[in-house]
Amino acid sequence: MKKIAIFPGSFDPITLGHVSVIKRAIPLFDEIIVAIGNNAEKKYMFDLKQRETWIKGAFKKESKISVDIYHGLTVDYCEKKQSKYILRGLRNQQDFEFERTIAQMNKKLNDEIETIFLFTEVEYSAINSTVVRDIIRNGGDAHQFLPSNIQIK
Repeated sequence: MKKIAIFPGSFDPITLGHVSVIKRAIPLFDEIIVAIGNNAEKKYMFDLKQRETWIKGAFKKESKISVDIYHGLTVDYCEKKQSKYILRGLRNQQDFEFERTIAQMNKKLNDEIETIFLFTEVEYSAINSTVVRDIIRNGGDAHQFLPSNIQIK
């Protein structure tokens, strides 16, 4: 059976921190699906298709990486894709506490799915999409935090 990991998130936008975690996970799995969650309650800066295009562009040379959009519970999406792994990146203790709670709830919902945590490399530990969006919204230059295929004016 193929080892398929789901890397869920809003990726609004995808950052170099996300890219780093995904690239470091490639040797661990046969396939990684970068799954863009769509939460109707959330207000996004970039539309789904734009985020999908950016992620595909960042990984166009990686045959093990695919990109998809999903709705609903991540564990239900994992079942649909026959994945037994959820991949998550951790930058700090706050991320750990938040992600641990979600991982424990997911385990209660489906005890066959494991959450795998990878720590973000030190140079990316301060980067998060919320801060990047704020830089962009206020006219700052966020290119140093984003994959090179993303050009935001």
